[in-house]
Amino acid sequence: MKGSCLCGAIEVVAGEHSEIGLCHCSMCRRWSGGPLFAAHCDDKVQFNGAAPKAYRSSEWAERGFCGECGTHLFYRLVPDGAYFLPAGLFQDREFALSSQIFIDEKPPFYTLANDTPTLTGKQVFEQFATGAD
Repeated sequence: MKGSCLCGAIEVVAGEHSEIGLCHCSMCRRWSGGPLFAAHCDDKVQFNGAAPKAYRSSEWAERGFCGECGTHLFYRLVPDGAYFLPAGLFQDREFALSSQIFIDEKPPFYTLANDTPTLTGKQVFEQFATGAD
């Protein structure tokens, strides 16, 4: 998959993905202006052109963006290096929504028609956290 930021300064290259997940947590909503739709990628994501800027948003994660236009480029788990890349970077792709997390933080002003597996924030940390307590 190839995508880029709004200004074209940074190209993002990742392996092929057909599914995306959705995060309703308050940080993702504040960062993106709504829920974050993202493809879960391994640590083999490549950035060409300008180097992304990064903000360490928690003990276990950082969020990357273009320093020129501000486009959100990634959410990265620091312990294992896994990336979550916003679906909007890849304009020529069709994705299927496969899961939703932090469903307990979803505000009541939007509803999705997609019927997907969901996890609460507590369930996410119980299932995936490794030393994040």
